Amino acid sequence: MYRVSLLATLLLSVIFATASVAAQDDATRRAEQLKDALERHKGDFDYLLGDWQFTGESRDYGTFSGRWSAVRLEGGQILDEYRVLGKEGETVYVTATIRSYNAAADRWELIGMNPGSGLQDCGTGQRVGPEIHIEQKFGVSGGKATTLRIRYYDIQPDRFSWVADRSVDGGKTWEKNSQTIAAHRIGEVRSLPPLTSVPKP
Repeated sequence: MYRVSLLATLLLSVIFATASVAAQDDATRRAEQLKDALERHKGDFDYLLGDWQFTGESRDYGTFSGRWSAVRLEGGQILDEYRVLGKEGETVYVTATIRSYNAAADRWELIGMNPGSGLQDCGTGQRVGPEIHIEQKFGVSGGKATTLRIRYYDIQPDRFSWVADRSVDGGKTWEKNSQTIAAHRIGEVRSLPPLTSVPKP
């Protein structure tokens, strides 16, 4: 009986050790996969970095124009500010967006930040060939959310184009080409230095 019990104990020890090694191997592989995904996609929004002047056309508001600027944060996230200007240069509309890549979900995640609207305007994005596709909600805190399917295309060092389909019924129906934007570069790529100061060792 003692030998059988000892043999069973040894067998269980081997099984647990093997399972532990396999779990560690899986965790290591998963960490490497996530790192590889981040390396492949961390530059997806690099084209947006810098300063831009844009003109646009909206079915609701007609023609408009403004400025758009984006910087990279130290961790690789993208922070941008989009500002529509009036005829006298006054601000008609402004919003800021943070864009961060989620390696586990293999997608970019976005949060729009309008003054007084909190952090409700969320979306996701992915690179599709030479284009970037985004689906994001706007106006959530106001109770009348609009969903835009945005496509960045003709992406060049000095320009890009943007077109959005719109849904006001939660994605049941879509209005094609509800808004278009053509942007031209007026400022160079830049990054934001760390906000915190790290003491040197």
